[in-house]
Amino acid sequence: MSKKIAIGGDHAGYFHKEKMVKFLESKGYEVKDFGPFSADSADYPDFVHPVCDSIENGGYDFGVLICGSGQGVTITANKHQQIRAALCWDTDLAAVTRQHNNSNVVCLAARWTAYELAETIVDTFLNTEFEGGRHQRRVDKISC
Repeated sequence: MSKKIAIGGDHAGYFHKEKMVKFLESKGYEVKDFGPFSADSADYPDFVHPVCDSIENGGYDFGVLICGSGQGVTITANKHQQIRAALCWDTDLAAVTRQHNNSNVVCLAARWTAYELAETIVDTFLNTEFEGGRHQRRVDKISC
């Protein structure tokens, strides 16, 4: 069964997001783009919250969030109780956050991450399994 991916960000991440949607669809993922839909100045929470809501309500399996620094989208996403968002700048971080934290949203910094690397990070994130075991105990303690 194909994984369903929710994606969003802000104006600084717009061009990465547009390419990422096409990349994910080419890999067979069902992708829902929550915006923004142009490079005009936009407020990332307006797009992050719907992405996270769609994961929390079970409609989507994972999220990809892209803004200039990656910080704003990560902070906003982690306000959601069932979201474990991780800012990743290399594939090792993408793998370990899935293996150990069961992260369900990967966040990227468009201004500091070349697009080709962003594809590799997202691909690694989506294709790495949660290890469970001792990590599950820790993940169970995250939500307030």
